[in-house]
Amino acid sequence: MSINPELQGRSYRLGEIYSVGRESIRDFARAVKATHAAHFEVAAAHELGHADLVAPPTYAIIVAQRADALLINDADSGIDFSRVVHAEQRFTHHRAIVAGDELVAELHVDAVRGMGGGAMITTRAEISTVTGEAVATTVSAILVRGEGQ
Repeated sequence: MSINPELQGRSYRLGEIYSVGRESIRDFARAVKATHAAHFEVAAAHELGHADLVAPPTYAIIVAQRADALLINDADSGIDFSRVVHAEQRFTHHRAIVAGDELVAELHVDAVRGMGGGAMITTRAEISTVTGEAVATTVSAILVRGEGQ
């Protein structure tokens, strides 16, 4: 099955709210070997002016990947996840993610470009609080290998 070029311009809104918890931040920080005290101790986060524990910068990927799944699982997309190679990831932070945040995301398919028998798909996830405050923007590029590649 080939990638549907009409994916470009589509948007997918994550229907569920992602609640950022202290243990989730601590676990993620350990996994990525982020050692700053503000990821583990509320007092250290307060000293930096934050209301609660601060997530490492790449924590936004947790919410972004939930939005990505909406595209991947869209039967109309033509994407076979077993043929996906992650090519690029960028983050723009509008403010720190902290424990207690209630986050939502909207994924935008910004580009679909044919490459041989496959395609490069560029997406942008706009992550915000449930009240609409911008938190982070992630841009991702995936290469979906064609048959025989």
